[in-house]
This record gives sequence, structure tokens and C-alpha cells, in this order.
Amino acid sequence: MSRAEISAPDAGREPLGERAGGRRVPLALVAAAGCATVLSVAGVRLAAELTRDPSRPERAAAVSAEVARRYQAWPSGRVFPAEIPYTLDQGSAETARRVGIDTDTRCGTAVDQRLGASLDVRGCRAVLRATYLDQPQGLAVTVAVVVLPDEVAARAVVPWFPRGSPRPGLRAVPFPGSVTARFGDAARQSAAVAQHGPYVVAATVGYADGRPALRAGQQQPDLPALGPQLVEGVLRPLTAAAPVRCDTPDWSC
Repeated sequence: MSRAEISAPDAGREPLGERAGGRRVPLALVAAAGCATVLSVAGVRLAAELTRDPSRPERAAAVSAEVARRYQAWPSGRVFPAEIPYTLDQGSAETARRVGIDTDTRCGTAVDQRLGASLDVRGCRAVLRATYLDQPQGLAVTVAVVVLPDEVAARAVVPWFPRGSPRPGLRAVPFPGSVTARFGDAARQSAAVAQHGPYVVAATVGYADGRPALRAGQQQPDLPALGPQLVEGVLRPLTAAAPVRCDTPDWSC
């Protein structure tokens, strides 16, 4: 055999590939079969991912997101319950009743000016306010839900609210034609505040007839105890975790 015959390309050679039944299978078919297998496995994994239950971190994130939307998603009458039970120092159980809900949700008008500037720094989104009367109808309490972007901002805001003296703090909301018609800022006697998640709930307490602030020794003994209980009565249901329902539009899991 000549050198030319040895080096010449074999025109009749079959394409490289694997043998199947004694015949060679083109590489393109082998590659296509491999791709189909990969896609099939990926499809099974995707289906499993879409149908699995949410993980614990996903559930926690969904709960936090749902709670953070409540100030907008809930009707105002749910944010501020019509009645809030409380207990006096003497141990008697009584009920504070809601007089009205303010329609102004601006951060700057809900608090004293100096505090308003601080809330702006932390990105205050809204302040919802409602006024309650204690059972004897002698004390008025304005309760506010201060909405911040997140829990970090809310925690930073808490120390700015007074816990004893109500100034500078939450402004009172009187309602004309009601027992609280004279309950103005000058009548503020005591204050309370608590925080959970992105919400800071504050209260300012005073006499419903509008009498100006009295010295601590001249106040009713149950006056300082009323504010914290009404604060908790609003904050607790507002931030309580609800069962996660990923199959409904209200949830994002």
C-alpha cells in the first residue's frame, strides 16, 4: 500500500458515536437524549419545589410581612377595638370604650413638633389615632399606632416617647359632641409606650373635662395605670401572629 493510500481520508467512514445493536448512533442523538434526561430531572425538582410546604424561615418572613401590612389592610375599627378591658389597682375589671378614630394619619400632626422631627428621621409612614373613655367616663386616652419601616427603626423611636410626663409626646384627639370634647393637649397627664415589630403604640392620658395637668400627687391613683393597659390592648392583637395560609392572596410565602 502506498503512502498516499495510508494518509488519504476515509470517505466512507461512519460518524463517531456509540454502538447500538451493532450500529453506531450519531453523537447528536446521544446529546439530545442526555439533555432530555437533564430536563426531566429538573422538571421533577421544580415540581417538588412548587408543591412543598414553606420552610420555617419562609413562614416567619411571611408572618412579618403580613403583620407589617395590617395598618393598611385592616379596617380602622379592627386596629382600634371598640372596647378594651383593663384592671385598676383595686383589682376591679372595667372596660374602656372607643369614642372615635381620627382621620388624619400624618406623622407630623400626631405628635408635638420636636418629636415629629425625630419620627421623620426614622422614616415614619403614618400615625393612626383613636380616643377612648374609661368606664366612669372621667378619663380620656388617645392611643396611637406609629408605623415605621421596620423593627430596627421602631426600636430606635421608643426612647423618644415619654413614659411619665406626656410632653413632648403624643397629641390628644378630642371629639366634638362627646364627653372628650374638651380633652386637649393641655389636659395631658400621663403617657405610655410599647413596641413590637414595625409598630410603636403610644398613649396620652388626661381628664375628659379638659382640666390642665396636675401634679402627680393630685392625680387619680389609677390614671398612670390606664395608659399602659390600653396600649397593650391595641398592640397585642395588631402584632399577633396569624396562621400562615400560602394559598390565599393575603399571604406571600
